[in-house]
Amino acid sequence: MAFTLPALPYAHDALEPYISAKTIEFHYGKHHQAYVNNVNALIPGTPFENASLEEIVCKADGGIFNNGAQVYNHTFYFEQFIPDGCREPIDALKDAIDKEFGSFDAFKEQFTKAAATLFGSGWAWLVKDGNGKLSIVQTSNAGCPLRDGLTPLLTCDVWEHAYYLDKQNLRPKYIEDFWKILDWKVISKRFA
Repeated sequence: MAFTLPALPYAHDALEPYISAKTIEFHYGKHHQAYVNNVNALIPGTPFENASLEEIVCKADGGIFNNGAQVYNHTFYFEQFIPDGCREPIDALKDAIDKEFGSFDAFKEQFTKAAATLFGSGWAWLVKDGNGKLSIVQTSNAGCPLRDGLTPLLTCDVWEHAYYLDKQNLRPKYIEDFWKILDWKVISKRFA
């Protein structure tokens, strides 16, 4: 199965001033596309030739895992943004966040800390387990919570390519702006 770079649900400049069109051009158009190209080049003749991204994330190792997981993670990341829309959790997800973390503000503080303190490159995630319990996890490099049987709901990409063109080395500023473009309708649907 050949994978393709999924179309963004918004224009390349739609997330400005928080994420620039130039960052989208490089992060989505170059990095994300490279992961798609790489996994497509690696899977022919392997047990993953006809696998879904989810199967690759859960079962593959080495280059197939790294590139397949990065395709999955980046697609998941880019689909959760909107230029203007729902800025806080809604419905059952709002209730679950309040129950688990005490409030949205307390959750936001804990998630921000997880994203800011992840050493090196990787991802901060809001996930739920099989019982619907929420937690915040960090994964390094191409790590993905699917591999641990968790359902991803929200992620923050803290690889430098996600923010360096706009923010240079100011990861905390990138994370601050990250909260301003999330579409909680999309994230809440993932929880449902």
